Formats: sequence, structure tokens, C-alpha cells
Amino acid sequence: MTLLSFLFVLGVLIFVHELGHFLVARRHGVRVITFSLGFGPKILKVTRGNTEYCVSAIPLGGYVKMAGETPEDPRSGQPDEFLSKTKWQRFQILFAGPLMNILLAVVVLAFVLAQGAQVKAYLEEPPVIGAVLPGSPAEKAGLKPGDRVLTVAGQEIATWEALDLAIGTRPDRDVALTALRDGRTVATTVRPVPQGRFEIGNIGALPHVHPVVSSVVSGKRADQAGIKTGDVILAVNGEEMNMQKHLIDVISRNGGKPIQLTIKRNGQELTLTATPEQEGPKGMLGVLLDIGETKWFKPGPLEAIRLSVQRNIENSGLIFRTLAGLFTGETSVRALQGPVGIMQLSGESAEEGFLALLNLMAMLSINLGIINLMPVPVLDGGHILIMALEGLARRDFSMQVKEKMLLAGFVVLMMLMVTVIYNDLTRISWIERLMPWRN
Repeated sequence: MTLLSFLFVLGVLIFVHELGHFLVARRHGVRVITFSLGFGPKILKVTRGNTEYCVSAIPLGGYVKMAGETPEDPRSGQPDEFLSKTKWQRFQILFAGPLMNILLAVVVLAFVLAQGAQVKAYLEEPPVIGAVLPGSPAEKAGLKPGDRVLTVAGQEIATWEALDLAIGTRPDRDVALTALRDGRTVATTVRPVPQGRFEIGNIGALPHVHPVVSSVVSGKRADQAGIKTGDVILAVNGEEMNMQKHLIDVISRNGGKPIQLTIKRNGQELTLTATPEQEGPKGMLGVLLDIGETKWFKPGPLEAIRLSVQRNIENSGLIFRTLAGLFTGETSVRALQGPVGIMQLSGESAEEGFLALLNLMAMLSINLGIINLMPVPVLDGGHILIMALEGLARRDFSMQVKEKMLLAGFVVLMMLMVTVIYNDLTRISWIERLMPWRN
């Protein structure tokens, strides 16, 4: 499932990207020699007209080979060669690939949104802290329940969703934060701790949202105590509960000890007594929890397109901030993922369902479109940059200059590839155990 979903997602992204180059090249009368999905030895191939269509062995990219595409290619000066076209026409051909990925992201995400989904209600609310976990970065930074977060790293924060994103993308970094407390602004610095396989930043500040029981394991302590699906856990031993993690921590610390749970059921408050079962180092009740109340969200077709455009713009901003952060040191290289990480995400998304896989495809497509427009030689954006510089200089650069620029871009890409593959491997537990410097 993981491999098939990975090949499906990557295959669609590559095909759409190369199709953009192909269609615009043909529109401008450029002869296309090869349209390939993948690199390396050709596994399947068929020739139609002047073009060979093929599938190659290494599925980590693709290419459209055009007649007279580079100065070292055999050239006859015919009008169907790439370099015989005007710079404006060549720009359109180069830009078409990334543009197709951006359009694909908008279309796919709009389709996903139009299907509707249960969304967490608190994410759209102002980020007022409901609880601070003991020993957490938020507690060390002096944050308190009732604080309303205003900014993170100078960025205004309007909702919990924005706060989660701002904190989650800055693990193991000192981050400036301001909050409103009793009518005055409090400034502090917080250092999010990396959590989970993808090392997402967390500060231990929770919203004022009570966890909800999504299911009860038959015969376990929660079932014996009379806890039912849909119960809202308000407090344990008089301590107000905020979010799943808060409740899980309390239950875990009280293995073998009776606890009093204040719950809300059908609008009425009840008090139940349960004794978490000690399982290893943790106490367990036998419940699955959800993050607070949810609401059904189903936009119409036009609204889905509008929201898709809006979210893709927001995602684009995040990509640019992440790339800029790599140069300023604000973003850790650990945040980058490569083919293995994408494969893992594809498999996990496929297990959740086809819509989750399409959502991942949309996210990867906008990433691919934007990254390909970066002004790095070898990428589409790098070729566009070289053309722009030639236009400003009013002359074409020599072959030696272009080769040096392309070599520099190749070195940067190889360094990036080594980094992301290393990151991917360290997220596989048995491989990480073979790295003594990681233990």
C-alpha cells in the first residue's frame, strides 16, 4: 500500500508537471523528442509522431527533451528548436511545468474540501490558553492560563490553527512570543520541544477545550465505571481538563488509584469514580479520546475553490518562510523530508482514505510547483533566471558561464538531497539505532 500510494502520488505530480512543459512547447511549435516519467533506463516506450513517450526506471522525476534545448545539442537552426524561439516563448515553456503543479494543487484541494469534513471547532477560535502543562516550555516561559497569544516570531496570531503552525514549524529554536494578560502585553521567549517522528514543535500550552470520549473499550476500567461514548471530560479530581494530552497525563500518573471524573453528558454534569489499570509504567482507562467538539464543514463548489486558493496561498507563504528560515537559521534542516518521508506519508494517508491521499497530493503539488520556481540553476526557476540575466545583459552568456552556473545549482541540489535522505533515515527507528551519534 505504501509503495503503490507513493508511486501514484509521485506519478501524478510528475506527469502533470511535464505535461505543462510538453503542451506549451507543442503550442509554440517546438519539436519534443522525449516525454519521460522517471529517469535512467527506459522500461516502457512508444513512439507517436516525432515524440518518444516512455516510463523510466527511477521514479523520482521526469523530463521533456526538446529539440535544440541546450547550446551543446545538435542544432540546425530550424524554427522547431527550443533555442530558436524568443525568450518570452521559452519562459512560457519553462514556467508551464510549475504552473500546472500549482493549478493541480488548487483543483485537488477544492475537490477534497467540497466533500466536507468534521473539523475541530477550537482551531478557529482566538488562542487563549486554557492550561499549561507542568514542566513544559510554556511554563518555563512564564505563560499562564488566560493568556491570549498575540504574536509568535513577530507574526500576528489570530487563531489556534495559526498558533499551532507558528510553533510547530520552529522546534528546538528560541522563539519570541507576546501575550495579552490582564490588559497588558507580556513579552517572553519560548523554546518549542520537538515531538513525534517529524519533530513538530510543542510548548505545552493547551486551549480551553475539554476532551471528548470517542469510544470505550468493552470490559476495561472506563466501561466498568460507566463512561460512555460522547462524554465530555470536564475535570479529574477537581482539576480542569484541557485537550487529550492533559487528560492522558493525569490518567497515566494515577495507575491503581481511584480518580473522580466530572463529565458532561446530554447537557448534565455527572461525577464518576474510576481506577486506571496499571499497565507497565502507565495508568490506562480504556478510552479513545477526541480533541473537543467538532463541526461539520461542507462548502459549495465555488466556496470550495475560493477556500482552496486561500489555503494554497497560505501554504505557499509557509513554504517561503521555511526556505528563508533555512538561511537565517530559524528553520531546522530537520524539518525537510525526502523521498522516504514522502513514501511514509503516502502510506499513512492511504490508510486514512483516498481523500487524505488527495490532500497530501495537493500539499506536495504546491511544494513542487514553488520549489521548481526557485532561482537555482538546474531547476526551471534557475533557467528562467539565466534567461532574465541574459535579457538584462542584452547578450547570451557563453557556454562556460552557463556550465558553471548549472554546476553550482547541481551541487546545491545534491547537498539538499543528501540532507533530506539523512533526515528520512533517522526517522526509521531500526536505522537510527545503527547511528551511534544519534543515541
